[in-house]
Amino acid sequence: MPPAVFIARLIGPAFVAVGLGILANGPFYTALIPEAVHSPTLIYFSGLMALVPGLAILNVHRSWSGWPVIITIIGWLMVIGGVIRLVLPATTATLASDLYSKPFVLLIVALVVLVVGAYLCFEGYRARNK
Repeated sequence: MPPAVFIARLIGPAFVAVGLGILANGPFYTALIPEAVHSPTLIYFSGLMALVPGLAILNVHRSWSGWPVIITIIGWLMVIGGVIRLVLPATTATLASDLYSKPFVLLIVALVVLVVGAYLCFEGYRARNK
């Protein structure tokens, strides 16, 4: 199985679950975010939890053509996001507080994550990829 298919099969369902979770439980996530961005420990661990899988993705998959480019972009976003959280935690907290204080942002994030996840599921579980 090509790395892109394997990664799509992992990330796709996770993104769908996160997107649906945010859409179904908006108030929960709205309350969760301010708590998370004011916790230095959570910022630190979320940085590690983004950096390590992002590096893993980029070490096994770097494609800049076709649908697998989405996986490459996700890998780079995870690496960049992880490094920013680890190197600039105070800036991360400020930016996240400002960004997620707007009510429509969480809805947009949920829809983007859901659509990307559904597309990755589609590509990852297509019959020709088995």
